Amino acid sequence: MTIRVMLVDDQVLLRTGFRMVLAAQPDMEVVAEAGDGVEALQVLRSTAVDVVLMDVRMPKLDGVETTRRICSEPEPPKVLILTTFDLDEYAFSGLKAGASGFMLKDVPPAELLTAIRSVHSGDAVVAPSTTRRLLDRFAPMLPATGKEPQYKELERLTDREREVMVLVAQGLSNGEIAARLVLSEATVKTHVGRILTKLGLRDRVQVVVLAYETGLVRAGGGRG
Repeated sequence: MTIRVMLVDDQVLLRTGFRMVLAAQPDMEVVAEAGDGVEALQVLRSTAVDVVLMDVRMPKLDGVETTRRICSEPEPPKVLILTTFDLDEYAFSGLKAGASGFMLKDVPPAELLTAIRSVHSGDAVVAPSTTRRLLDRFAPMLPATGKEPQYKELERLTDREREVMVLVAQGLSNGEIAARLVLSEATVKTHVGRILTKLGLRDRVQVVVLAYETGLVRAGGGRG
């Protein structure tokens, strides 16, 4: 199956570079390009796209709002945020808007291709530890939760699932969680899947965001 990719960036040279990398892949095709968010939304109305590589800082309509509008549509393409600076506040906002992850624009080609394939298959491409650092820095952007953690949204989880969710938000991989809780990695994967299903979340990125929003995990990685 060919992955249909759209490039959204106001820098023509950057789009050209990405297009050349993707064109060399037998399983990828650049089917559309746009120089800003307004143009991107217009193009998407008439073009079938699987994955959108989205810049954040663009004229007319930035990548965050564009991502929000794309992800609010039924059966939207996956969005991968591209940012110039690590721990960019725009990248955080992009994750909140529904993006499946973010990467730096100077990412090595092999990593970019792997990320596109991962996003297309339904996975998040942001390493949990990277997401944690991002949220630790920009925790003030999160809604205030008061002195006590707000667990109302998490009542559907079992104690074990909540425990797993905390460790996911603290940046541990499935293997690390398995070692910490003395479980098999397959069991941890099952718990993560149940957390996603019960809370209506798309991927681990959203698990981390919700853990911070509810106060289950606080800035610095500690449990609320």
